[in-house]
Amino acid sequence: MTDSNSASTNSALSATDINKIAKLAHLQITDDECQRYAASLNNILSLMDHLQTVDTTNIEPLKNPFDTPQPLRDDVATEPNRRDVYQSVAPATQDGLYLVPKVLD
Repeated sequence: MTDSNSASTNSALSATDINKIAKLAHLQITDDECQRYAASLNNILSLMDHLQTVDTTNIEPLKNPFDTPQPLRDDVATEPNRRDVYQSVAPATQDGLYLVPKVLD
């Protein structure tokens, strides 16, 4: 069976990869943590590879884990419009919008 979703990642993360990602994210993690995170993430990637091998042909997508319909309420505003009260303490407003100083040129 050929399926575009069945592509395997086949790319394990190493502690060096984790260290590079941590540096890009400005995170400080130890070498031991890099090893543990690499092992943990590789377990997750392995599970994802395994899940992609499952044949889901003729399986109807699950819309809701429960067999009951979602209770929906009417789309009616329940809170009064207090914009004028909230904007009365703002330094500057115009046409219902808050005016703020320009931060980018």
